[in-house]
Formats: sequence, structure tokens, C-alpha cells
Amino acid sequence: MDDEHGGFESARENVEGHPIRSLLEYARPYWPRLTVGVLASFLTRLARLVPPIIVAAAIDRVVLQSGEPGLLADAGLIPPGEIAGQAARLAVLERLVAIAVLAYLVRSLTRFGSRYLLQAAAQKIQRDLRDDTYDHLQHLSMDFFANHQTGGMMSILNSDINRLEQFLNTEFRQMIRVVATVGGIAVVLWHYSPKLALIALAPVPIIGLASGRFLTWIEPRYKSIRETVARLNTRLENNLGGAPVIKAFNRHDFERGRVAAQSQRYHDEKVAALRIRRGFFSALRLLTGVVFVLVLYVGGRDIILGAPGALSTGAFALFFLYLRRLYSPMRRVGKSANKYQLAKSSAERVFGLLGREPDVTAPEDPHRPESVDGAVDFENVTFSYGSEAAAPDDGRPKADPGTGVDSGSAAEATGTESGEGTGPRDAEADDADRATGETILEGVSLSVPAGATVGLAGATGAGKSTLLKLVPRFHDADSGSVRVDGVDVREYDLRALRDEIAVVEQNPYLFSGTVAENIAYGDGETLARESGRSEPPAAPDAARERVTEAAKAAEAHEFVADLPEGYDTQVGERGIKLSGGQRQRVAIARALLNDPAIILLDEATSDVDTETEALIQESLDRLIEDRTAFVIAHRLSTIQDADRIVVMDDGRIVESGTHGELLAEGGDYAELWATQADEDRAALAADD
Repeated sequence: MDDEHGGFESARENVEGHPIRSLLEYARPYWPRLTVGVLASFLTRLARLVPPIIVAAAIDRVVLQSGEPGLLADAGLIPPGEIAGQAARLAVLERLVAIAVLAYLVRSLTRFGSRYLLQAAAQKIQRDLRDDTYDHLQHLSMDFFANHQTGGMMSILNSDINRLEQFLNTEFRQMIRVVATVGGIAVVLWHYSPKLALIALAPVPIIGLASGRFLTWIEPRYKSIRETVARLNTRLENNLGGAPVIKAFNRHDFERGRVAAQSQRYHDEKVAALRIRRGFFSALRLLTGVVFVLVLYVGGRDIILGAPGALSTGAFALFFLYLRRLYSPMRRVGKSANKYQLAKSSAERVFGLLGREPDVTAPEDPHRPESVDGAVDFENVTFSYGSEAAAPDDGRPKADPGTGVDSGSAAEATGTESGEGTGPRDAEADDADRATGETILEGVSLSVPAGATVGLAGATGAGKSTLLKLVPRFHDADSGSVRVDGVDVREYDLRALRDEIAVVEQNPYLFSGTVAENIAYGDGETLARESGRSEPPAAPDAARERVTEAAKAAEAHEFVADLPEGYDTQVGERGIKLSGGQRQRVAIARALLNDPAIILLDEATSDVDTETEALIQESLDRLIEDRTAFVIAHRLSTIQDADRIVVMDDGRIVESGTHGELLAEGGDYAELWATQADEDRAALAADD
């Protein structure tokens, strides 16, 4: 079940296996790069252990001239036994310097190699994961966008995926650091003094167990924090998008209170998690301090008393140099555990989203016609919002979700999977009670021959827009069927179906970009050329010519030519720089460019003046001359010449016929016509 706030609490239910394991699957294509990077990182950490060994050897063999062989002597890198004479001591010192230079050189080269290779791989994994998540999001059905907020989606695509990249980039190297540093130091310390090595290494399992406990403590906090962030982002996104409404009703204080409440909850949860983190890290520091004191006392006492196996002066200094390096990565284990839990929480949301299957998919062997005539039949169709996810399997084989959405005109004209979820919804959809699954269409049957024009009339909420959304399969009927050219739309390849359908809505969605790019969106090849992304690269002249012709047909060319940059004028976010009527004309031009077999016009001229509407209507008449057209119109004069007018009320067809037939019947249509005629006469009288 989806979260009541449009969040993603339920996303974790779709995760198969451990989410971090799923993340590591994305690293598999880059295993050669990662393997070299890991080896280089190990060499970097091991090279960092060499300088303290050199310091110990210099103190014992060069400065104090003791006969203690040391690790370097055991390895054959410096001569064993006592070193007598100034020249011999200088020779040993020079050899130690050479070893140190080599160690630092190896460290520098391997550090560069490891960081570059591992960080570059992390960036590639981030890119792949974001691309796949966005692509999968595009393929999800419309109910998903109706039930989830844009802020939550953006939180996953940005914050969560960025956090996973940071985990791979930083904490993966820290894990290597812990293994290499602790392992290397353990070997060296054991070589010099097993007793002191046991004391020094005693906190290692304690820190490991404590880190596991820390994960248990912190896990619920970070799950809650991620969801709180999503809600806060959603609230901010809604308020920023609704700024004109907030200003119009002077609801600044009310919205500030709602944002403050979400912000306070985030603050409280973050502070609670911070309290646990700080307490954990402080306990680690106290533990390492106790071990430092113990090594100082036990080792120093053995040296003073001359106990068997007592350390040399250089080895004693070596212990303390290593202790500092040993506990720094060990303390980092706690931080890494903290980062791991954050990454796990983000990975659950990302892979939970990736694990969600679309409700609307194509069958395994879809119908791909060479051409579509445009005959549309609705047979006893019943539909309610919110029922798709829970609807029983209709027996049709489901395809790979990758076929679930297209770049055809239906998706392009309306935003569908990519845009409609974030754009303004039509009023009729908003009036529908999605949460309770209220029936919107009930037993609708309608047969429309190819090339016919059908006008749809009725009050807001009657089901007109919902009926049309079943044709390109933005939703599937709960029962009954919708057929195009005699084939159930559920048998079609979605791309093939939507390539033949164009949709223009009352509130068309325009993408941030130029006017030309938004019009070119109606045709994939034209869009590629207009945006300079065609393969192979092609001159944009032909694309611009097609865009201009479509704009002229939609009566948009004149106002576009008057814009500051003409067709290259930026329309702003969601086309905010254009008026409602201008946005509608751009959307009509976008639909015209696709040359569809079926056209769905949902009050496509509602925001234009009467004169402009008449001009657009002439263009639309030419457009729909040989195509099947469904026209929803607030002004009944727009559809009076339709081949057939269908009147809907409460999800049912109550009247059907031509304009003249319906007026003669004296039913709902005749009443609506008379009401609008009275309103028009009153408006004319007021103007006079």
C-alpha cells in the first residue's frame, strides 16, 4: 500500500535480497578497474606502515647501535648484528633513507591509482544507477504518479543515489584501509611482542561487536530520517510550485507552519540519531585511550625491569606510532557503520523503486500493425482509479517492463509517464476519489468508425477525460475492453499504439526548453534534429521547417514569431512564460507534427479567445479530416459539427446522436446548449 503522504515507505517491500548486494551488482561491469584499484589501495596502506619501521631501525641500529636485528634485518634489507664505525652507520642510514623514499614513492603512485580508479568506478555506478532508476520510473503506470509525490521521486533520484555514490567512493576505501592497516599492524606488532600485540589488538573485536550493536540502534532512526526528508522535499516542492496560490490567498503563515512542522520533525529525528552517534564514538575513544595507557605501562615496566622479551627502544617507539595509526581506522569503523546504515536505507528505497513492476505492460508477443485505421470500440467498460494495482491478472502474458512506455506522441503530447505525474492534472481526474476506488466509468459502450469525429459533452467529473485515457492505455479498464481496429489495446505493443495517438489536454505540459523543442517533441526524429542529437548528425533546417509548418497549422506561428527569440525562445518551467492559450497552441502543434491516426482533444481550446478559437478550429478541422477524433469541449459550439455527440453523466453515456438529433430530443444536451446560448447572449449584452 502506498504512503498516505505520497512517500516511499512501502518501497522496501519490493526489494529482493539485500539492497547492498544489489548495489554491488552494478559494480560487476567495472571489476577490472575495481580490482586494480583495490590492489593499489592495499599497497598504499601497506606502504604507510614502512616509515615507523624505518624509524625504529634508525633508533636501534644507527643511533643507539644496539644489536637488535629488527624486522628490516630479518627481511635482509639491512645487515644484522652490531654496526660499528661511523661509515657503517652512515651506510645503514642511507639504506634506510632509500627504503623510505621507495615507500613514499609507492604510496604516492598507488594512492593516485586507487583513488582515481575507485572514484571513477563509483561515478560510473552512480550514472548507471540513476539512468536505470529514471528509466524505470518512466515506465511505471499512471497510478504510481497519482499516488506518489514529485519531491519523493526527486529525493530518490538525487539524494539517495548520491548517497550510494558517496558510500562506494569513501566508505569502500575506508573498509580497505581498516583491513590493510589493522592486518599489517597486527603482523608487525606480533613480530616484536606478542604480549603487547594482544593488548593493542584487544579492542578490535570489541569495536566490531559494538559497531554491530550500533547498527541495530541507528537503523530505525535513519529509515525514519530518509522518509522525513522525502516528506520535507515534497512539502517544499508543493509550496514552491503553488506560490501563486499561496500569495493569492495570503496563506504564508499557514504554509510556514506546515513547513516548520516537517522541519521540526526532521530536526528531532536527526538530533536523536546524533545523540546515539556521538555517544558511540566517545565510547570508542575512551576504549582506545585505555589501551594506550596499558601498553605504556606494561611495555615500559618490562623495559625497566629487563623482563624477557622486553622491547628495544626503537620497537617501543614503533608501538606507539602504530597505536595511533591502528585506532584511527578502528574508530572509523563506527563512522563506516553509520554511513553503511545510511547507504542501506537509501539502497532500500532505490532498489525498492526498481523492484516495482508497472501495472500497464505489453504482452510477450504484442500486436504491431503496419498501419492503424483508427476505429475505436468501447465495450461495457468499467473503471475506477486506484484499482489497477490490485486488479486481478487478466490472463495476458506480461512483457518486460522495458516495453512499458514509449516516446510516441501520446506520451510526448501529455507528459504521461515522464511528465504528467509532475504536471498539473486535469480537473476530472482530481475530482475522482482515487483513494476509495470510486467508480468513474460504468458499463460504457461506444463504437466509433475510423475517420469519425466524436464530441464528448457533460458536466465536470462525468468521466469524459478518463474514458479517453483508456485508448492509449494510460490506464486499463477494470472490466470490459477497449479495441482499436478490432484489437484489444492490451494486446498492442505500447510504442506502436501510442505512436498512432495524439493527445492535447486542457492544461498541456511544456518542458523547459525552446518553443521549437516543445513542438518537435511530437516526433522523435524531428526532436533529435532540432536538439542536435540526431545520429548521424544532421542539419536542423528540415526539422525547423516541419516545426514551423505545424505551428502555422495550429495558429501558433504568428505569436511565436513575435517572441524575443522566435522559435528559440525559452518557455520556462512548464511553459510559465507563455499564456494558457499560447501553451495550448504549442501543444496542438506538437500533436499535429506526429501525424496520428487517432486524436484526443480534451478541451484543447479552453484558454483561447473566441477569434483565436475559430482560427484553431479551422486548423483542427483540416487535421481531423481523415482521422478518428475525440473532442471534449466546454463550448458546445466546438463540437456541434461532429459526426456524433456523446453526452456523459456520472460515468455513463446518457445521450448519443448528432447536434440536430440531440436538440430535437430535448434532453441533457439540449439543456446544456440552451444554457450556454443564454450565457453568450448575456456576455454580449454586458460588452455592449
